[in-house]
Amino acid sequence: MRFDELGLSPELVRTVADEGYTEPTPIQERAIPIVLEGKDVLAAAQTGTGKTAAFALPILDRLKIHANTSFSPARHPVRALILTPTRELAVQVADSVKTYGRQVPLRSAVVYGGVPLDPQIKELLAGVEILVATPGRLLDLVGQRAANLAQVEILVLDEADRMLDMGFMPDIRRIMDLLISRKQTLLFSATFSDDIKRLAGSILRDPVQIEVARHGTAAETVRQLVFPVDRDRKEELLRHLILEGDWHQVLVFTRTKIAASRLASWLDRNDVAATAIHSDRAQSDRTRALEDFKAGEIRVLVATDVAARGLDIDALPHVVNFELPWNPEDYVHRIGRTGRAGATGDAISLVCIDEADLLRGVQRLLQRAIDWEVVDGFQPRRDEPQPLRGPNAGGGRGGRGGGGGRGYGGRR
Repeated sequence: MRFDELGLSPELVRTVADEGYTEPTPIQERAIPIVLEGKDVLAAAQTGTGKTAAFALPILDRLKIHANTSFSPARHPVRALILTPTRELAVQVADSVKTYGRQVPLRSAVVYGGVPLDPQIKELLAGVEILVATPGRLLDLVGQRAANLAQVEILVLDEADRMLDMGFMPDIRRIMDLLISRKQTLLFSATFSDDIKRLAGSILRDPVQIEVARHGTAAETVRQLVFPVDRDRKEELLRHLILEGDWHQVLVFTRTKIAASRLASWLDRNDVAATAIHSDRAQSDRTRALEDFKAGEIRVLVATDVAARGLDIDALPHVVNFELPWNPEDYVHRIGRTGRAGATGDAISLVCIDEADLLRGVQRLLQRAIDWEVVDGFQPRRDEPQPLRGPNAGGGRGGRGGGGGRGYGGRR
């Protein structure tokens, strides 16, 4: 199927073609016609499969009847509200809306915390039809009487699973109480957890459910590999892999902000240009760090799960789990930063003995074993066994490891 077969207006089809896209992704192919019909949607798809365009394009199409060039703010009320969990994702979505909507005279804006309120107040008071926002900052602007949501027709909850994880539901409920004209709600998520289904049941009306990938799957274009290593040698091994492999643009995940800062500092002191990105850093610092990383001035970007939500980096070749996440579904989302839009990528996990249970959880979710390889000079101590080989602690073979053993499960 082609974009011109989905029911989109000719100007949007031309814009998509100008961006180099001729065929929609599975989530776009299934969601766009349904959104155009005005139905509620509950959609789950792997990260990097084009979820943003799946809702941005039909929203622009539906709202273009309101497009006008009037200077009066009253002629430009907020008609579509897109809520995201993080600043980075908000910026990414807003950029997509502007890109796809450049031939449609609808105004759009993005608001998020960590930056001054006044410029955002000024922009909103001038009038916008499509508003992308993080929940907390939006409520601040509502309190300042800068944001009026009474005419919002379409609500989008993007990365709803992360918003639940981050405790945004009270804010979202307060926002929804203000949407007295809401006609359509779209809930997009990287996963279809039980919590997401309960949320959908409480806010969606007869939704069409779309799931283009099995729950807990990773893109086939991502090569996954585990390197067993002692905890106190993880930094050295990471540096070794980057330098020996001549890796550039490496996105590294840690569980905590302090771990991200410490690792970035250690790498930077040891000949690998690195910086950290997390919620304690000022928005201007986070933006500059991401720009430097994309430009190749920074070799390694160390991030927490929250900060990395929404990072969109073309052809990112390497993602490293310096620490496995507590939640196995976060592993799928992390490695989805690479292998996007059909590109290939490597997802590397540095796993020590006390992360064996976390590795088991990941492999159960994936329903497969992850290949593993021991790096010469970084063999774990003889009293610490190798990583788990199968989803349930044994069996299978991969990389340069084998089955059997104890502890993680495997042998040298």
